Amino acid sequence: MGLMAGTLPVIQLRAVRDADAQDLFGLITLCFADYPGCFVDPHDDLPDLVAPAKTIEGKNGGFWVIEDERGRVAACCAIDFPQDGVAEVHRLYVRPDMRRGGLAQRLMERCETFARERGAGRIILWSDTRFETAHRFYARRGYRRGPEPRSLDDISHSLEYFFERDLK
Repeated sequence: MGLMAGTLPVIQLRAVRDADAQDLFGLITLCFADYPGCFVDPHDDLPDLVAPAKTIEGKNGGFWVIEDERGRVAACCAIDFPQDGVAEVHRLYVRPDMRRGGLAQRLMERCETFARERGAGRIILWSDTRFETAHRFYARRGYRRGPEPRSLDDISHSLEYFFERDLK
C-alpha cells in the first residue's frame, strides 16, 4: 500500500543498527527491481551492510533509517568523510511504495546537516546512470553532475554519475 495524498504513516528517523542488515538488503533489492539489469549481490557489492552500524562507526560517519508504521526500514542514507572538508553520501534508498512522501529529502537534510556540523564544505555522491528520478532530486537540491560516468566492476555492469554540492 502506497502513500495517499494527505495521509502519512507514522514514521521514525533513527540511527542504523546492525540488526537492520536484513531489512537494508531487502530495501535495496526492492529498489533495484525497478531497473532492468540492476542486481543485488550482497557478497561482493554490499559488504558494508553486513554490520552497518559497526561499519559506519569505523568511518566516523552517520547512517540513518526511516521506519514505517510497522517498524520496517522504509528508507536509508549514509554519509562519511573520504577527505578533510568533503562528505560523501551513500546508500540513499526509499522503498518504492513510500516514494514521493519527502523521505529522501528528510534523509538528505540530515546528511547535509551532519556534514556541516563536522566542518565539510563540500558534499559528493555517486549515482547509477539508470536512477534518473534520483538525478532530478539531486539537481533540485543544488547538486551538479560531473561530465563522465565511472564504471563499476559489479554484477550489474553499473555506470555511475558523480554529483557534488558546496555546503553553505
